[in-house]
This record gives sequence, structure tokens and C-alpha cells, in this order.
Amino acid sequence: MQHVTKTVTILSEPGPLYRFWHDFENLPRFMYHLKEVETLGDGRSHWVAKAPNNQNVEWDAEITEDRPNERIAWRTVEPSEVQHSGSVTFSRAPGRRGTEVTVELVYEAKGGKVGAAIAKLFGEEPAQQVADDLRRFKQVAETGEVVLSDGSIEGIGKPITKQEPSRPHEEEEEEAMVSHRGEVTK
Repeated sequence: MQHVTKTVTILSEPGPLYRFWHDFENLPRFMYHLKEVETLGDGRSHWVAKAPNNQNVEWDAEITEDRPNERIAWRTVEPSEVQHSGSVTFSRAPGRRGTEVTVELVYEAKGGKVGAAIAKLFGEEPAQQVADDLRRFKQVAETGEVVLSDGSIEGIGKPITKQEPSRPHEEEEEEAMVSHRGEVTK
């Protein structure tokens, strides 16, 4: 079994972050590998994720712990192509800097250590995915969207807002940037 723990600090209160995450159908908005999550009721959900070689992997999960505004824990339900359990915790960050969101994931790597090493080479290793997902969750929580540069490989073919390329200033904008001493400030 492999264990992953990743944390990100988000400039928000725990409540809104918990509510957004708890609606599992929101998760594909920032989890690159997820295609779809369907809430089934009674704390159960059906997940469809992208796998290497343009394949899908599916599983059902159930909530094992739910503390509003604090923590959600889950595990896969048998039979499942993917065996894992995990949690997401929302706690106030020190110094009133927002909320620390911590994801813990315990999973069985297909193919053991060799399979985990190959997955890591192709960027599919869960520790990489969790870190990237948390970075995108922070963007969605703080700005309302995931912003990627034109050069980002993640943005290819995705319904994600891309950052616009820079452009030269218009003449009026240049004049507005002139300081009181007559110098251009950029």
C-alpha cells in the first residue's frame, strides 16, 4: 500500500471549501484525471477517471466520515478496479491566513513498485496528481477558475480558461502609465 499526504493553504474560510468539495460532482472541475463523479445517495458515489493509454477506470466509493466544515473520509466499495481510501481535512491556517486543505490517500498501486515507478514516469503517480489537483483547487477557490498559460500541457483540449498572451499597450494605456515626473513606469 502507498500513502500520500499533501497540503495547500487557500485564502478562504473552511465552510465554503468543505461545501464545494463535498459536492463530489464539482471535483472534475479541478481534478485533471477525473472525467465524472455521480452522487448515488446514502453517502455513495460512482467515479470515472482517465487511465493511461486512453482507458477509463471506474469505481464506487462510500463516505466513512463526514464532519461538516472539517473533514470528509471515504473508501472504495468492492468490487473495484481501484483500491483506495482517503480523507480531506479543512482546518484554519495559522495567522488567519485562510484554510489548510490536507488530502491523505492510501492506495494499492497496480503492478506493485514497478507499476508505481512506471506510472510516475508518465505523470500518473497519485502523489503528483494530488499535488496538482490541490494547486488547481486553490485556483478555483480563490479565482473561480483554473488559469493555465498557453504553453501548459494540461490545457490541451480541456474546458479550462487559458491565460491570454501578453500584448503591446495601446497608446492611451502608455500615456496613462506616465508618472507625474513624465517617466513611463512599467
